[in-house]
Amino acid sequence: MTLHSAPETFDLDPYSQRVTQAFDIVGPSVVHISAQGSKGRNGTGSGVLFTPDGYLLTNSHVIAGAQSLSASLTDGQTFPARLVGDDPATDLAVLQLSAEGLPYANFGTSANLKVGQLVVAIGNPLGFQATVTAGIVSALGRTLRSASGRLIESIIQTDAPLNPGNSGGPLVDGQARVIGINTAMIGGAQGICFAIGIDTATDVVSRLMKDGKVHRSRLGLSGQTISLDSRLAARLKRKAVTAVLVSDIQPKSAAEKSGLRAGDVLLEFDGTVIATVDDLHRLLTAERAGRACNAEVIRQGRIERLTLTPQTDQ
Repeated sequence: MTLHSAPETFDLDPYSQRVTQAFDIVGPSVVHISAQGSKGRNGTGSGVLFTPDGYLLTNSHVIAGAQSLSASLTDGQTFPARLVGDDPATDLAVLQLSAEGLPYANFGTSANLKVGQLVVAIGNPLGFQATVTAGIVSALGRTLRSASGRLIESIIQTDAPLNPGNSGGPLVDGQARVIGINTAMIGGAQGICFAIGIDTATDVVSRLMKDGKVHRSRLGLSGQTISLDSRLAARLKRKAVTAVLVSDIQPKSAAEKSGLRAGDVLLEFDGTVIATVDDLHRLLTAERAGRACNAEVIRQGRIERLTLTPQTDQ
């Protein structure tokens, strides 16, 4: 009997190729964050560099209460980090390392994600640096409550395993583009993990880099992105085939005072088409607080026009 040894080289299957490619491209831009707090309270987490001059994105809860911050690259280099801006309402923060010419990742978009598509999570779980896990998008449009009490909309649910220390690391698609920031897992459950969509993160990052914080107004409603009936969208001559279903109205809020109701479908706000919850969030800037804004909704099959006056978001 002739024994055949295994070949020294072999081709990876397509799934493995996507995972390894995503890790090879994005992995060097993922950092391990150390947060030193008062009374010896220290925290760790992950982050992802998105510019060569050291700007990185992570979770707000990773750096909360820190008096000093540092970040380590996969090659072992460690740099002090300064806090550029923090937004607990979306659990996002931007740091900058005092270095140049660093590896960085490219942002994709979360708007076109599909349930079932491949995603790769990269981070530093339990102190093990540069760890990669893979899975699929399990669901879209989830909501999570941030530490500030505000609901974070358009959350990506994935079964790519996460552990403590993964927080703030990137969720990456099969083309090695960052499409989310890993933020939470359900304790005691298997395969239920969450990431903040990169479209939300990109909007927050631009504001944090400009002002150090996000100034907002609020309507006092909860909503979710839904698909419109194609015939209805055609009748409305609407290019966007999605809109926002109002699921809850907070008492004494701007939404309640305007007459908005749970079950209404928001089509337009202040002259802008609302296709997703993120669209509405982007419009609720500080400049709109106290200003009357026209809105268009579908209520029981009919178009209704309302006036909404956003309140200052404390």
